[in-house]
Amino acid sequence: MTMSSSSLSRRTFLKGSVAGLSATALSTHALAREPIHFAAWSAAVDQVKSHVAAFEAKTGIKVEYSNTPWAQFRETMITKFVGNAPIDTLWVSDTWLPEWADAGWLVPIDQYEALTAYNNDVDDFCLDSMTYKGRLYGLTYYTDYMGFIYHAEMLKKAGISSSPTTWREVTDQAKIIKDKGLSQYPMLVSMAQETWLIEFISAIVFSTGGKFTDDKNDAIMHDPSIGAVTALRWLVDAVHKDRIVSASCVETGELAGLKSFSSGKHAFGLMPKYRLRTLNDPKQSQIAGHATLALMPKGERGSHATVGWMRFYGLTPRAQANSTRLADTLKLMEWFGGKADGEYKFQKLIFKELGGGFGAKSLFQDPEMRVAYAEYGDIDLIDKQGSLARKKDVVAPWFGEWNDVNGSAWQQAILAKVTPEQALATSAAKWSTLKKQA
Repeated sequence: MTMSSSSLSRRTFLKGSVAGLSATALSTHALAREPIHFAAWSAAVDQVKSHVAAFEAKTGIKVEYSNTPWAQFRETMITKFVGNAPIDTLWVSDTWLPEWADAGWLVPIDQYEALTAYNNDVDDFCLDSMTYKGRLYGLTYYTDYMGFIYHAEMLKKAGISSSPTTWREVTDQAKIIKDKGLSQYPMLVSMAQETWLIEFISAIVFSTGGKFTDDKNDAIMHDPSIGAVTALRWLVDAVHKDRIVSASCVETGELAGLKSFSSGKHAFGLMPKYRLRTLNDPKQSQIAGHATLALMPKGERGSHATVGWMRFYGLTPRAQANSTRLADTLKLMEWFGGKADGEYKFQKLIFKELGGGFGAKSLFQDPEMRVAYAEYGDIDLIDKQGSLARKKDVVAPWFGEWNDVNGSAWQQAILAKVTPEQALATSAAKWSTLKKQA
């Protein structure tokens, strides 16, 4: 999941944050053993509560745990930061890091060896996603990526012996499947303007060899040779020329796409990898046992790269302002994001019960986890695709403002109201304007 667009003005909050932070950072007179305030969104609530209870029993440290629905989490946290509400550690989306770090709402954790000790066991793109201006800001607990999933039984019925390895092959195989009447729209892509949209877009862009921005964070998305034009052109052709993707994709969100794919209507789909668990569950899917992950198809100048995302535990200035509170907070962060009693208990818990991905590389070799993964996917292939995941190259303080414009531009192109070139010129112009204003 990524950041949703917000009616809140980032700059308005940034202007008001400095005074509030100064009071928080200098507040060292808090009770020495007050509870640690831990804020999260409303996911894995039962698992979090049980892990908090185990932490309290083990350490004697009390934790005040609060959660807010994902859709309101960013706005809620910004309001709390500006209002000096007590927060010591919290879940953070990789997309918010530049904004929150620039505002001073998060502090680097790279001076704390108890947390940095896990760096060698974390996927590179996770470390990249938690690093801003050369400083490390968090400890990961969850990561995943956009996967290319196919309906193996439908391919078999169509006489197709192997899954596609390129986007050209996706088109060719989809046409065969369509011509044989097995699916009206064999390829599923969810392009509704929602939090998932940038991940769906980025997966296609990265695999076709494109980028949104360069190493200087300048817009190159409109460049026909190295930008996103090839990716958007493929998608537009898939809708209007090849007719393998429905034009209604602009109204299809991630959850609706999952339901459609699980009903057996499609041969191929872009979906978060963790959805394999649902798709291969007979209680939730009509294609259970046939939903299979393949490496992301590649473009002529691309690779099997995909986009990844991750979530991490962030540390606040408030936690740092008191030595006892800091020590307690670091213990809680490690208990959840690192090892608890010598093993990655929380990561195992959310994977086995909810299917949530993890960033700890050693878990892919853990016998218990390999058995659990084998129930619905090839763990070695899953690991291989994960190693090819890249962080979004549009993570910047102005991401939220740009994201709405970019999503709308892609939708306009899909609906044939503008050309791919025009859409990406609009997107690039917005990026450049926001960067100058930052």
